[in-house]
Amino acid sequence: MKFLRLRATTVVLLMLCLMYFITYLDRVNVSTAAAGFGDEFKLSKTQIGLVFSAFAYPYLIFQIIGGWVSDKFGAKRTLIYCGLLWAVATIITGFAGGLISLIAARVLLGLGEGATFPAATSAMSRWVAKENRGFAQGFTHAFARIGNAVAPAIVVAVMVEYGWRASFYICGALSLVWVLAWALVFTEDPAAHPRMTAEELADLPAAKKNNLQTPWGPLFKRMMPVTIVYFCYGWTLWLFLSWIPQYFLHSYNLDLKKSALFASSVFFAGVVGDTVGGIVSDRILKKSGNLKMARSYMVALCMLLTLISLLPIMFYHDVYISIFCLSAGFFFAEMTIGPMWAIPMDIAPEFAGTASGMMNTGSALAAIISPVVGGYLIDRFGSWELPFVGSMVLMAMGVGLAFRMKPESRFALGSEVQPALAARPSA
Repeated sequence: MKFLRLRATTVVLLMLCLMYFITYLDRVNVSTAAAGFGDEFKLSKTQIGLVFSAFAYPYLIFQIIGGWVSDKFGAKRTLIYCGLLWAVATIITGFAGGLISLIAARVLLGLGEGATFPAATSAMSRWVAKENRGFAQGFTHAFARIGNAVAPAIVVAVMVEYGWRASFYICGALSLVWVLAWALVFTEDPAAHPRMTAEELADLPAAKKNNLQTPWGPLFKRMMPVTIVYFCYGWTLWLFLSWIPQYFLHSYNLDLKKSALFASSVFFAGVVGDTVGGIVSDRILKKSGNLKMARSYMVALCMLLTLISLLPIMFYHDVYISIFCLSAGFFFAEMTIGPMWAIPMDIAPEFAGTASGMMNTGSALAAIISPVVGGYLIDRFGSWELPFVGSMVLMAMGVGLAFRMKPESRFALGSEVQPALAARPSA
């Protein structure tokens, strides 16, 4: 009964948090399960990297398509159909019989999850007040990092008792439960939600028109700097998600349970970073009214701190130094999430799903390249620290490029939507 007394916006935000948690549990469980199927199928690190990155090919393609679909037809239907697809893909992974079938299952997973975050951003553009966008994005992504953090421990526990395949069956079942709950709880129009009050509705942006023609070329050009910065971040994210569990297992010759514990410690630092980053970004905005400071400056500073945090692991081979540096690096990298995902809503709220999909193609492209490059470097040079050099270089690039995102500059829309914006300038 307590759940029923929650504010309507809180219910929707919690449902999105659960989605972020489950989708990341589904996509990163393969990193820990690789210790099982890698041995069973006799795969090299490069081949395992191919399995990791296979998810990202359709994920990349469907970022923009999924964002446009959610803007056009709504986040409810988009996430129901996507949820069914990613749940089936997760379950199918447990039936894989070798490298090819593993890659095929991961491709199907990427197809199902490609539209999820842009669709969630499209929903937030209706359901979250402007001054809370950083917090909402940071908080939901924190649940994604909780999925990262608990996945190693959960998968190891299931693998020990039932084998690596069972972990995919369980994750797929959780996805199906979420789809059913989303279908019952979410309404496209906040005013139509049975728990919505007039006071709560007054804080939300004005209802968006969903019949606007998407200005593809101008919007893509406007979002390009944001996309490149997010690629720089995504390289580090996917390097961590793909190889951190294996890093502790092989670089320090730890047993499976201890390596999973250390990997979870690193990922939990990201949970804190996501939450803190969103809160800090919104507080800067409320106090200064300066979007550039709250978004661009904050992203640049956090990327610089990420680079500095990772440097010591190149000079000291000590497990506790590695845990501290990797945790600090992931914390600061994740502090960029709240402001980064708020930027598409700041720049183009009428096309938030499409704009965020464009931005997230940067991370999706990094997801294709980063795991494979990391695996190749490990195979070629036998160094588990060398892949992090790429992260530091790209973080340095991101620092400089962050100032070109210009979230304070609203996307120039056609005259047909100007009257609506004039009526509600804070939308």
